[in-house]
Amino acid sequence: MSGPSWRPTRRRLADTLRAAVAPVAACGIALGALTAWTTAGNAGSGPRIEVSGGRVFLPNSESGDTAAFFRITNSGGMGDRLTKVTSSDTLGDEGTLSRHNMTGDAAATGKAVDSVIIPAGERLDMSPYGLDITVRAKADWRTGDLVRFTLHFEDSGRIETQAVVVLPTSDGW
Repeated sequence: MSGPSWRPTRRRLADTLRAAVAPVAACGIALGALTAWTTAGNAGSGPRIEVSGGRVFLPNSESGDTAAFFRITNSGGMGDRLTKVTSSDTLGDEGTLSRHNMTGDAAATGKAVDSVIIPAGERLDMSPYGLDITVRAKADWRTGDLVRFTLHFEDSGRIETQAVVVLPTSDGW
C-alpha cells in the first residue's frame, strides 16, 4: 500500500509562486540599496568633517563672555563627536559647548554639554537658539577680525578654522 502522493497542481504552483515573490523582491531591493551605498563610497567610510561659516559675536557686556558658531558637515559614512573647542585667540583658551533653550519673551537658558554628535551624512548649524560655544573675548576684538579656533573630534581629530567677529544683530540674530 502506498501513501498519498503529492502532485503539483496549477493552483499549488501559483500559491507557491505568490508566496515567494515578496521575500525575493525585498532581498532584491535591499541588495540594490546596499550596492548603491557602496558605489557611492559610503560603506565602511569613517566620518568626513568639514567646518565652515564661523562667526563669533562681539561681546556687548563688560564680562567679555560671548558665543561662537560654526556649520559642521559630516559627509562620511560614520558619525563623529565634537568633544571640545580651543582657541589661543580667546581668554582662557577653551570654550564651553552650550545648548540654549528659549523660555519665551526672548529669554533663554543655557546648559553646558560635554560633547555633540554629528551623525553621518548630516549637518549641524550652531546658532544662538541652539548649540553654541561660549568663549571669553579679548578686549581688542573689532568687527571683521578673524579669531582662530580648533575643534576637537573623537574620530576626526583636530580641525583648525576661523570665525569672523560680527555684531549680534547681523544675519538676523
